[in-house]
Amino acid sequence: MTVQPLTVIQDPALLHCLNVADQTRNLCHEIVSALENTTDGEPSEQVLIERSRRQKQLNALMIQLKGLHRSAVISSRDAKEATSEARREVDRLHLQLQNLYYEQRHLRGEITACREFPHKYTSLPLIPEKEFLAQHPHHQETDQHNLMIARLNNEKVVREELEKQRKELLVRKQALTMENKKRKDDLASLDEQLKKFIESSRSIQTTFQKDY
Repeated sequence: MTVQPLTVIQDPALLHCLNVADQTRNLCHEIVSALENTTDGEPSEQVLIERSRRQKQLNALMIQLKGLHRSAVISSRDAKEATSEARREVDRLHLQLQNLYYEQRHLRGEITACREFPHKYTSLPLIPEKEFLAQHPHHQETDQHNLMIARLNNEKVVREELEKQRKELLVRKQALTMENKKRKDDLASLDEQLKKFIESSRSIQTTFQKDY
């Protein structure tokens, strides 16, 4: 009786091992059947020769099966080691992937936080975008990000110019304040001189008022 190997087995070594096992089983069945059919009398020389031939054939098959079994055990051990190594590699890659997912979620959270952060530039009183583009037409095709940078740079230049003008006006104001103070001091001094002149002229006035 021949047993067909399972179709799921594709490995050539296992298929060969199953084939040898099948041959061994069939030979054993033949030997047992021959023994059962033997009469009580002394077997003939031809029967003994046939028995010896089958016994040698069986021994050869058993030796071959032992070798195949040993090879199968070694192959199975190697396969287990390879499987364990592959599993460790898969676990390592899985952990690495989980770390990347965590980092991705973290970075996405940081990006969202940055986008929603109330930046100071959003509250700056910038000139309207249309007015800026009218003043700087070369930015008509600029994307929103670089356009905002250009508007901020323009605001910086304008404010620096205004600050420069403020300082110049402050210097002029200080100069005018000092000049006004000097004039006030001169007027105060003149007023004091006039008072002294009036006081000194009273004696002369008195003299002219006398009757002679």
